[in-house]
Amino acid sequence: MAHLQDDEVEKFHPTSGRVTGWMTVVLAAVVAAVGVAYLDEGFPLWVVAAAALVGVLAWAAMLRPAVWVRDGRLVMRNMLETIQIRLVAVEELAVRQVLAVRAADRRWVSTAVGRSLRKTMTSGRRQPAEGTDGKPATAVKYVDFVEERLNLRVDQARTAAGIRPGSPEQLALPDAVRRERAWVPLVLIVLAVVALLVTLLV
Repeated sequence: MAHLQDDEVEKFHPTSGRVTGWMTVVLAAVVAAVGVAYLDEGFPLWVVAAAALVGVLAWAAMLRPAVWVRDGRLVMRNMLETIQIRLVAVEELAVRQVLAVRAADRRWVSTAVGRSLRKTMTSGRRQPAEGTDGKPATAVKYVDFVEERLNLRVDQARTAAGIRPGSPEQLALPDAVRRERAWVPLVLIVLAVVALLVTLLV
């Protein structure tokens, strides 16, 4: 496999929740649209507000999460925040029901990549997920491929920096983790909640 550069951008497809998320968003949009069209005929306004809230929550929780590597950092975009972790600062990384990363003496998770409970229990018996060309062997093993790829990037970053996992040098790394609040989904959720409360009270 070719050596991966520290500044190489590598994106990973979400492994669960996308179909359910899109179905929920579309259904919520349909309900809201029908409600607006039939407001004059007595359609409850609170149902429209509730549909909007459900749609926003489904988008933020199921469709927004994503994982990629960029500029020597593992980026995990979650429902209400984006977490950036220096690869060299990662102490442990594993994919179970969620992607779990230990860095800066804390545990960080992403729901964008994960296994079902059954696959999590049998993951210790899985076969290598990567083919000779560095691509996923099969779609079924894509989660294994993501886990191995991320661990490879982490190992290369730590080796290049001469840092051992769990060492005092690693724990003392500056700017190991960055957290950024996701204002767009947060504002949309607050507005939808307020709208629902107002329609229930009037």
